[in-house]
Amino acid sequence: MPEEMRKRELGAFLRSRRARLAPSDVGLPAGARRRTPGLRREEIAMIAGVGTTWYTWLEQGRDVKPSLEVLTALAEALRLDAAERRHLFILAGRAPPSQRPASPERVEAPLRHTLASLMIQPAYVMGRRWDVLAWNEAAAAVFGDYGALEGDARNIMHLLFTDPDHRRLLVDWEDLARIALGLFRSESAKYIGEPDFERLTARLDAASPEFRAWWPERDVIGQLSGVKMIRHPVAGPMTFEHMRFLIDDGSDTKLIVYTPLAEGDTAAKMTRLLTGAASAGPIAGETA
Repeated sequence: MPEEMRKRELGAFLRSRRARLAPSDVGLPAGARRRTPGLRREEIAMIAGVGTTWYTWLEQGRDVKPSLEVLTALAEALRLDAAERRHLFILAGRAPPSQRPASPERVEAPLRHTLASLMIQPAYVMGRRWDVLAWNEAAAAVFGDYGALEGDARNIMHLLFTDPDHRRLLVDWEDLARIALGLFRSESAKYIGEPDFERLTARLDAASPEFRAWWPERDVIGQLSGVKMIRHPVAGPMTFEHMRFLIDDGSDTKLIVYTPLAEGDTAAKMTRLLTGAASAGPIAGETA
């Protein structure tokens, strides 16, 4: 089933990219009015130098195996960027899928020590499905106590699309949500068909109209970093620069770090927040 789902997803992704192109984008005349948006299958096949029937089978999710050369030609024909190209190759089975670890995800002591050492920088460790595995006191002060959440609720995508309090924190929620969704799709391609991922996306589809509308668009991106503006209920406006660091152990675990910027006096606000939270004791945590 995962293999069949991957093929269907490959076909859907190709169709979504084809629908976004206009004839003028690839140097073709507009011609007569088109009944559906985008290029026709035969036009993409012609540009890529493949047979129309073969390309149609690929979009239909049939058991065809494109070579690296053909995938490269299709990526060029569809004007894919670097993230979309990587996504295409993964869906076509040309990038080795990471095997899900047999044991539960854990955060080892050195990484937990790194979290604790980041005093006024909110930081957390995110697993392959974007579950929050561990966090520091600064992250809890800004984003809330992850320890009070269980199961899917302690997942970044679930928080982003279903938690109204988390949504109110983010000044540019829609822009951030769309970017996060594109990155999540890109990173989760290797796990298509896994029950935990399918359950999460089904739950988000049922709970969030935005997720339900945007997920079928199949946008993918390759990185998520930059500036994030927070509307904190106690500290007020705060501005952070956030970065993602991949933990190089094959687990798809990532360290997310938010560095306070001078804008909005964010560092001083972080200090005051943490001073006020000190009486509650340590907050850093880890999943079982």
